[in-house]
Amino acid sequence: WGREGSYASIKLGAYAPVRDALGAGKDAPFYLKFLAGAITGGVGSIVGNPFDVMKTLAQANKGKAVPLGTLVGNMYHDQGIAGFYRGLGANIGRACVLNATKMGVYDISKGQVADATGWDRKDPRTVFMSSVMSGFCMTITVSPWDMIRTKLMNQPTDAKLYDGFVDCLVKTVQEGGVLSLWRGFIPIWARFAPTATIQLLTIETLYSTFGYAQI
Repeated sequence: WGREGSYASIKLGAYAPVRDALGAGKDAPFYLKFLAGAITGGVGSIVGNPFDVMKTLAQANKGKAVPLGTLVGNMYHDQGIAGFYRGLGANIGRACVLNATKMGVYDISKGQVADATGWDRKDPRTVFMSSVMSGFCMTITVSPWDMIRTKLMNQPTDAKLYDGFVDCLVKTVQEGGVLSLWRGFIPIWARFAPTATIQLLTIETLYSTFGYAQI
């Protein structure tokens, strides 16, 4: 909840204002829409990184469930404040790629779907189809980042298995080959597709409810 409350609220809620500030309107070049998504995703990941680390450690724990307070205490004792920001580089990279793909593809897809079908950009059918396209593209671009980020964050609190993003990437490819970076593609897509659809339908509804311009 802490991760989604911080990271997701920034990457989704701030997209339209940042996009408009960059001048990435309806007919703007695609790279401006991707830039807006990357900025909001990157900022959100910095704020949410401590929650991400704790979530990963809690989920990876194989023994008796460890209370959150104990995990936080152990991390602070072993690595200090810096421990809560391990894997930050990979997390920022992942968030920038994820949100740039998610919001950029979604924004562009809405225009293409609306032009092809005659539906309005605000039509739930347009939002749904664009969200599905966005979820698929997200899976392609984000899977390698997800793999590396998880490995970095899942290191024991009292040990360091990798010397950063590049070292983890090299070792992962050496152990399983390049395609291992997309291991679990179908489950990841099965997770991204409905999540993206629900999030984007929700944010569009909130924008409309509170009088903001929709994506």
